[in-house]
Amino acid sequence: MQRDLMRELEKWGSSPRRKPVIVNGARQVGKTWLLKELGRTRFKNVAYVNFDNNTPMKELFEAGYDIPRLLVGIQAETGERIIEGETLVIFDEIQECPKALTSLKYFHEGMPGLHLAAAGSLLGLTIHTGTGYPVGNVTTLDLYPLSFGEFLDATGSGALRDLVASGDVPGISAFASKLAPLLRQYYFVGGMPEAVEAFAREGALSAAREVQRQILSDYQLDMSKHLSPLEVERVLAVWGSIPRHLGRENKKFVFGQIRDGARARDYRSAITWLAQAGLAIPVRRIAKPGIPLAAYAEEAAFKLFLVDVGLLGALSDLPERVVLEGSTIFTEFKGALTEQYVCQQLVSACGLTPYYWSAENTASEVDFVVQYDGEVYPIEVKAEENLRSRSLRAFAERYPATRPLRFSMSKPRVESWMRNIPLYALQNMDLWR
Repeated sequence: MQRDLMRELEKWGSSPRRKPVIVNGARQVGKTWLLKELGRTRFKNVAYVNFDNNTPMKELFEAGYDIPRLLVGIQAETGERIIEGETLVIFDEIQECPKALTSLKYFHEGMPGLHLAAAGSLLGLTIHTGTGYPVGNVTTLDLYPLSFGEFLDATGSGALRDLVASGDVPGISAFASKLAPLLRQYYFVGGMPEAVEAFAREGALSAAREVQRQILSDYQLDMSKHLSPLEVERVLAVWGSIPRHLGRENKKFVFGQIRDGARARDYRSAITWLAQAGLAIPVRRIAKPGIPLAAYAEEAAFKLFLVDVGLLGALSDLPERVVLEGSTIFTEFKGALTEQYVCQQLVSACGLTPYYWSAENTASEVDFVVQYDGEVYPIEVKAEENLRSRSLRAFAERYPATRPLRFSMSKPRVESWMRNIPLYALQNMDLWR
């Protein structure tokens, strides 16, 4: 399985000015595998330390940050001799040992030639007294579930990914009949590596769903590990409400939809925890499309998406036949699934922060607004080929300096006021211009 982030890790490994690197992301998105694969392919040996339930290593770091002493302990733990330029040292589950996280600063200052990589989640929530995040002394890379392009690679359709990446509009149009069904497969399988691997190996969507259900169960256990019983209850309530919110025509997150009588002050920390854990993606409303968009974002109005489109389907118990073939009663949630996909690709494949816009006194709304290369792109999402775009057109007329996009199942086309890009080609950002 090839991951696009490997290229960034290879650049990091060859840079003479590198700092320790942290690969951050939700659980089970493939952080450990990626770092071990980097070590296997690019280094002579790997010294791998997992801090989960590892009392001896935690005690080693609790005793201080003397680098020679720490290296002796790491070599004793791993059985690997550590040589600068030849060894990749991996700290896995680093959030379980906050002082190991803090130690990255001292490794950077005292042994800058060492290739040191860490994998973790919940890093912003696990700092304890006497520790601190090594700001300025690490490089942080975010890993997400497989994008649709990575999914094509992993399932034997890499040539189609290359075609989309080429930007050959006639070619993309010619192969729409192949790309569209693969996209629907991705809606069901999603991008969690183990689910993709199970689907690729067995050729059965049911194999992916079985993995997804286990991942959802594991996430619930992980919440219980890190949170108090009351906090777990609130996080699970928010988590379980996400499909309901996305299934509504107005997808704005409403605290009263969590449960009767729910108040914002009781559940905001649950949303923060899900976002910090990488399990949910908040998309905030902007008042107007100014640059930078972040300056016009509102804290109180937002949508909340999951980390993965496949997990959204599993959490909603969507049958595979409905996702692949559709039905007369699978209309509104098809839009939810498509918006989840677009949000996920904007973040993981395009590296953007999505927002949305809605008018104050009308139902007019633009699904996503992003900032890219000094331009603002309002985006309307269509699950199929229904190309009516009243809200997007109204937005374009109100803000003519923006560059409207429509993502749909229709083939690429350029109109006088906007561009239509197939959903399966949205990550080729050259098509946006």
